[in-house]
Amino acid sequence: MPRPAFELADIFLRSGEPYRREHPLTRQQLRAMRAIEVCRTATLGGHVEKCSQCEYSRIAYNSCRNRHCPKCQSAERAQWLLDREAELLPAEYFHVVFTLPAPVARLAFHNQELVYGILFRSAARTLLTLARDPKHLGAEIGFFAILHTWGQNLLFHPHVHCVVPGGGLSADYDRWVSCRPGFFLPVKVLSRLFRRLFLEEMEKAFAKKQLRFFSELEQLKDPDAFRQYLTPLRAAEWVVYAKPPFGGAQRALAYLSRYTHRTAISNQRLLGIDNGAVTFQWKDYRGPARQKSRTMTLDDKEFIRRFLLHVQPPGFPRIRYFGFLANRYRKEKLALCRKLIAESTLSLVPEAEQCRQLRNTLSPVQPQPAHLCPRCGSGVMIRLRIVPAFRWPERPPDTS
Repeated sequence: MPRPAFELADIFLRSGEPYRREHPLTRQQLRAMRAIEVCRTATLGGHVEKCSQCEYSRIAYNSCRNRHCPKCQSAERAQWLLDREAELLPAEYFHVVFTLPAPVARLAFHNQELVYGILFRSAARTLLTLARDPKHLGAEIGFFAILHTWGQNLLFHPHVHCVVPGGGLSADYDRWVSCRPGFFLPVKVLSRLFRRLFLEEMEKAFAKKQLRFFSELEQLKDPDAFRQYLTPLRAAEWVVYAKPPFGGAQRALAYLSRYTHRTAISNQRLLGIDNGAVTFQWKDYRGPARQKSRTMTLDDKEFIRRFLLHVQPPGFPRIRYFGFLANRYRKEKLALCRKLIAESTLSLVPEAEQCRQLRNTLSPVQPQPAHLCPRCGSGVMIRLRIVPAFRWPERPPDTS
């Protein structure tokens, strides 16, 4: 696909250095900024290619492969999607979103790894517990969850997206239990159980002195103040949103291909970076005209600040698998699921060729194989020599 007119790297190259001098940043934030700035440039090196049939040649620079870089997620997403194709089941797929209320999000900002882990566990326990209840589904389900920490306006908004097949294995593993068409689990019950499980884990973390409090939240170090801070949250309705079902495995695949491996903002949403300001496109989901596209303009420093809010802890897995999709027994339980699902539903499974065509249509990759010449279309690009990378700076910029 054509290169966007504006890139996140352009903003960092223009205003990143003064921002680093003026603001204390974590090592992960510094690494993310540096990686985005040098991604696919001569700094990282690359190689020279020439077509075997015509005179066309080019320099292909290396990618940074940082998970916060908007230019490096297409290949990762395509491979992840290829791996997930084999795991699709002939069933309806549901999308459930668990969102943290604003007071908890403030605690999460200073305790990211801890609170994100609690968010994953609470959401997973909520779905697994209610699904096992004979009053609801009475089955062991399987699903994967994806952590997002941003809203469309780039403000801090931690939430987890769960993609769940509409059914599961019975307690004795001898039959497949399907949910009602178009309905998975009651949202209000999901919300209240999620609220209780999450707050219980937060209280345990506080008792073990695992939570840290800074600036205006420092007073919460006192146990009574912390309990009072949580009290209004026990009565509030937490946002758990169940979107309409995908309808089948093929539609689920289409959704996955455009939703996973997202970054806080893509280069395609950037509309302008003139005069020390950044203009980007966003959707207002809370306004009267929901999902209406709008534009927002921020000065460079505020834009960089908002983007860096979403740099995640090092090594933190933001895609996790639960139930019969958990890594340990995934292969065996998926085979059992397919065996138990009624033969009449097998028509919902797309053919392998359909999956490949759909992935190629939806993935923002080159429409032709990378080894073919983009000019003549018949020659093969031959690597002539390696372009060495520049030496990485010995120390990160001083942010003291």
